[in-house]
Amino acid sequence: MTTADHLVGPASQAVLLAAQVCRTVQRQLDSVRALIKDDRSPVTVADYASQAVVCATLREHLGPELHGSAFVAEEDATFLRDPSRAPYLEATLEAARTVLPSLTAEALLDLVDQGAGNPDHAPFWTLDPVDGTKGFLRGQQYAIALALVEARAPVLGVLACPNLPVSAAAPLDSADPDGSLYVAVKHAGLEERLCTAGSAATRQLEPTLPPADRSILACASVEKAHASVSDTDRVLRHLGASLDVLRVDSSAKYALVARGQADAYLRLPTRADYVERIWDHAAGTVVAEEAGCVVSDIRGQQLDFGHGRGLEKNRGVVVAQRRAHERIIQAIEQLGIE
Repeated sequence: MTTADHLVGPASQAVLLAAQVCRTVQRQLDSVRALIKDDRSPVTVADYASQAVVCATLREHLGPELHGSAFVAEEDATFLRDPSRAPYLEATLEAARTVLPSLTAEALLDLVDQGAGNPDHAPFWTLDPVDGTKGFLRGQQYAIALALVEARAPVLGVLACPNLPVSAAAPLDSADPDGSLYVAVKHAGLEERLCTAGSAATRQLEPTLPPADRSILACASVEKAHASVSDTDRVLRHLGASLDVLRVDSSAKYALVARGQADAYLRLPTRADYVERIWDHAAGTVVAEEAGCVVSDIRGQQLDFGHGRGLEKNRGVVVAQRRAHERIIQAIEQLGIE
């Protein structure tokens, strides 16, 4: 049994409860906007409520020290503690109470502040409570991504995609009633489940190779500012691949590559000084790798999660089926993309 095996249950439950909260907020977009009078307020509320719920669930099962690990997340409670932001705190507390009915405002703030943990000493948990802001606000794809990092690499990843259909034939631009949940333990495989509490439906995802005669099919964000679109197009043209890509927000793109629906996800740098955040890629990395895919930066180097809250030693991210990864890295080098 690996260090991560006995943590799968608590981690999965934490993410499923957070998904339940996020679904509730997403169904109430208009009412939250009306309450706070801010178009982006629903995703802000979902972010904080999701983080509080994940931390509370891990604490319940693993103890206050989270099994001797730090908790590193995207948010802290500074925003919510500002008296002028009282409507946000009220809405966040209401959302979190859908699964934690006895939660107090002070306890919620304390839970959110746990995300300021120190990632310099492994092991640590890292969380993106709502990845895919615009997708969430459109009622489309977003993700909750939780990972445990040991020895500079993720060893456990739970990736909830509450609106992503399990069926590859279903549309990606609308909300699926069940959604998909991916649970991966390093060297122990990947499971795909329905993203609904109490669901027992699972399947083991085995490493698969798309047909050799299929042109490389990439997936990318709906929001084109998230990666260099022109460089991605250059790479695909260089490989003779179609410029038609699957457009999906959030780290749900890791799931699409892992299950063979797409061959690659290219996150090419948009600025020389841009550093990827660890919570954006930790869970997706172990999910994709346990499906037999390769995850690296644009130089082909393994992602190094041992340098704080950013992937400071890496440039960009390339996630690809094994048959496509080497060709993509070669194309990036030949085109001089940096």
